[in-house]
Amino acid sequence: MVELSLSVKLRIAAAAGVGVVLIGILAWPLAEPSEPFGPVRPGNLALGGTAVLAVLAFLSGLIGYFVSWPHGREIGILAVPSGLTIWAIRSGNIASLMQLEPALEQRRALLAALRWEPLFWLAIVGIGFAGVLCGRRIRCGPGAAGAENKPKSKSNIYLNAAIALVASVLIAQVCLGRLAQDIQFSDNRLGSVTGQPAMGQIVFGVLVAFGLAAFVVKSFLNAGYLWPIIASALVTAFSIMSYVKQDALKRLVQYWPAVFFSNPIISISPLEMVALGTLGSIAGYWMGIRYDFWRKHEI
Repeated sequence: MVELSLSVKLRIAAAAGVGVVLIGILAWPLAEPSEPFGPVRPGNLALGGTAVLAVLAFLSGLIGYFVSWPHGREIGILAVPSGLTIWAIRSGNIASLMQLEPALEQRRALLAALRWEPLFWLAIVGIGFAGVLCGRRIRCGPGAAGAENKPKSKSNIYLNAAIALVASVLIAQVCLGRLAQDIQFSDNRLGSVTGQPAMGQIVFGVLVAFGLAAFVVKSFLNAGYLWPIIASALVTAFSIMSYVKQDALKRLVQYWPAVFFSNPIISISPLEMVALGTLGSIAGYWMGIRYDFWRKHEI
């Protein structure tokens, strides 16, 4: 299988470094939680902070494109999720939020708010992608954005996209339920509950889950990383909706400490899910391309 050259590895590091510096380090005071162990949430930023973050996301994508040229379109998109990943690693976890909201209705309200937060982080990632496309337009001219070959049938495009999106959500949910787990205890109604995973376990679980999802949809559907990335926002929403509808939340509030969950996906913050899910999706997509190349030339 083809290995990445040193120059490509350096370009990947440079693009990721742009996001780490501009967002992960310089913009951290904008998002730093007021609670010592609280996770980063959109409400931490306020309106002004959100505007600054949007500008930095665009600049990260734009600069990431040029520092990784001539592979800017493929590599520059790593800048923003890399910066957001630094925020995710530096912030607290969902269990700390649950401890601050002990009552059942408080938990319901908290989960209802968390359900929509992935869309905010997905929008920030999208702004970074827009910066990359802007850099490409500057470098290559107005016709660059439409240079790719696309299937002729729109119905095939929509069907393939829908299948890729659904498959990505299902694969990620199954994998996260197995990989992003802490210690488990049995419960006679819920089956089992799992503790808040450590950050390293979350990083591993999310990267592998979305990497596998992107690899599968690329290999079998020839779909891009866009659909697994979008799925990173949907997985949290779907999990919370089913979590709240069932009696699981009531059972947990009554009998288990706040650090336990009946669904491990709930213990992953929206920021962690989208930032790490984006990186995993991009990596899995390129693994799919390398696998296809190996299969055609080595077998």
